[in-house]
Parts: sequence; C-alpha cells; structure tokens
Amino acid sequence: MSTPTTPSTASASPSPAAASPALAAPDLETLRTASDVLGLDGLLSEDELALRAKVRAFVDERIRPNIKDWYEDAVFPVEIVRELGDLSVLGMHLEGYGCPGRSAVEYGIAAMELEAGDSGLRTFVSVQGSLAMTAIHKWGSEEQKNRYLPGMARGELIGCFGLTEPTAGSDPSSMSTFAVHDGDGWVLSGAKRWIGLASIADVAVIWAQTDDGVRGFLVPTDTPGFSAVPIEPKLSMRASIQCDVFLADVRVPDSALLPGAKGLRGPFSCLNEARYGILWGSMGAARDSYEEALKYSLERLQFDKPLAAYQITQEKLVNMLLEISKGVLLAIHTGRLKDAGTLEPVQISVGKLNNVREAIAICRDARAILGGNGITLDYSPLRHANNLESVRTYEGTDEVHTLILGQHITGISAFR
Repeated sequence: MSTPTTPSTASASPSPAAASPALAAPDLETLRTASDVLGLDGLLSEDELALRAKVRAFVDERIRPNIKDWYEDAVFPVEIVRELGDLSVLGMHLEGYGCPGRSAVEYGIAAMELEAGDSGLRTFVSVQGSLAMTAIHKWGSEEQKNRYLPGMARGELIGCFGLTEPTAGSDPSSMSTFAVHDGDGWVLSGAKRWIGLASIADVAVIWAQTDDGVRGFLVPTDTPGFSAVPIEPKLSMRASIQCDVFLADVRVPDSALLPGAKGLRGPFSCLNEARYGILWGSMGAARDSYEEALKYSLERLQFDKPLAAYQITQEKLVNMLLEISKGVLLAIHTGRLKDAGTLEPVQISVGKLNNVREAIAICRDARAILGGNGITLDYSPLRHANNLESVRTYEGTDEVHTLILGQHITGISAFR
C-alpha cells in the first residue's frame, strides 16, 4: 500500500480500494440492521416487509448488475417494463381494472427500493402509475379505464403525461397548448417538454387549454401530428427517457376527452401522487449511497487503518444516517396519513422538499468518502446525486414547495 502525503491525494487515487481480509466489511444485512437505530422496521407490517424484500430482490437481480451500462450508454431498458408489471408495481396504488390495489405505504416502500437501484427506473413507475394511470383512473370514463388500465398495469401498454411546456414549467396555468372543439372531435396544437416516456409511449395524457378551461385528452401516440423527440444529451436521469412533444393539429374524437377533469385540479391531483412517491424514492437513493460509503469506509485503508476509524468519516456517516432515519420516518407517517384518507397536499410538499434536498446532500457526502473512486460508475453515490438534481426539479422545484409551505403558514401567497 502506498502512503500518500495528504488525505486528499490518498482518497483521490483511482486504484481499487485496498482492503485487508481482517477489515472486510460485514455483509449488507448486518450493516442495515446496525443502521436501523430508530427501529423503523418495527413500524412496518409483515406484509409490508415481505413486499420490500420482493422488490429489493428484483432490484438486486435486474437493476444493480446492469445500471452502470444503462446509465453510461443512456439506455432505458424497455425490456424491463413487462417485468415491472409482473412485479405488480405499475399503478400499484390503484383499485380495480387489473391494478394491484396496494396501500400507499406499500407503494412508497416499492418506490424507495426501486430508487435505491436508480431514479430513472423509479421514475418510469411514477410516470406510468402515478401520472398517466392515475389520470385515467381518477378522471376517465369507464370505457377509457377498461381500454387502457389493465394493459398498463401489466406493462403491455406505456403511458406518458404531457403537462410541462417549454415556457410553462412551474406555472402550468400559462400553458399555450390549445384544444379546439371541431365537429365530433378536438384538434390539439402546441408543444410539451420534459415528458417522460413519450417516445416509447402508446398513449399520452395531454393537458390543454380550451374555451372551457384546462382539459385532459388521451392521445394515441400514433395519431397523425403527434411526435416525440428524446432530449439528449443529459447529465442526469441517463437511464430514463424525457422528450420534447410536438402537437401539430392532432385530431382526436370526443371520446378522447377525460370527462371528469376540468381545470388544473385534474393534473395537480396526479402530480401529488407522483410527489408522494418521490418523498419515499429519494430516501432509497440516499440509503444506497450511505450503504456504499459505509461499506467502502470499512474496507479502504488510509494511513494504516480504515477510513471508518477516523472521526471526520464517522461524523459524515452519522449525519447521513440521521437524515435518512428522519426522512424514512417522515415517509412512513405521510403514507399512514394517505392510507387513512387524511393527507393534505401541503404535507406532501413537506416530504418532497425535505427528503429530496437531504438526499442530494447525503449522496454528495457519500461521494466524498469514496474519494476519487467515487466519480466512477463503479460506485452509485454520484450517479444518484446527478439523478436527484432532476428529481429535485420535477413535480415542483424546491422553490415551488417552499412557497406552498410559506403560503400555508402565513396565509399569504408569494407566487406572483
């Protein structure tokens, strides 16, 4: 083992981590048990723990061995969609129409385990289930629900959700996409941006201004005038698909209109479902980064002892663990409120703002413990941190959720 002149040059070494057999880290389950300092597993039922084990095993088998290549090559693994359907995580929280009908807490647990693999894969589940399927389930006709939801739950059909526009992100009320009623149908014109899955979707939920307010439409993506172009290159969410969508006089029949959705209440109800999944999922990315850093610090030798033996390393690990514990506790509490039917949108903002913000800090600190090795794709924290920059932005930026909370506690809106 070479002896560097300073700790910083030591940690920046690109060589594999030096390890002594006597200093090998305990197995991951042992580390996880030691890390559950609040006994949070005791707050989960046997069914919830069994679901966690099932999704965690899927992530270990299908995502972890492949995510390095998917991320580096900017590939979304379309072949995994049917497998996610078989895992029963698509539209997981929805009842009937072939949907799994699981609880809010169970959906949150699945989101956390999936994002421990990668935010891009959890984002797919969110776009499919929390956005597109929820829009149809909440606001669609019986014919629309029966036509789309069973196939989407099985992963046989893919949906996307078109709300954000090139000049209307945090303020969807200023959207310029317009739908005009013409005869026995509608003509949609406009553009959307940052639309997940649009280039591989079978159906798009498109929100547009009309003479009767904002309305939602189900647009088959093979409809003439509809086009989706993946946004490339990206520094974040590389194992995921986000697109520019163009609507050039797209004609759909009257039956494409979501009859129950009128005004921004429709899309906002879907966004709240997605935000709820995010407050769980972000803790998965944080936990995976923490575990990577903990294991590495126990194995990596510097100045003849493991990194974990140094006070400053222990402080970083403890701070990570504290925020993860608080974030998971917040997620469980929020999920229980949701299952009880008492959850308020402002409470979702608390979780989305806090948990994503803390998760990014945890991932960055984990990368620092890994030193130079942490910038490679052999380790997950920097990949998670990069992904979380997108998660921090979509479904409401930090600033938007801050103003939501600010309005709640002061009674004064500061949005305009």
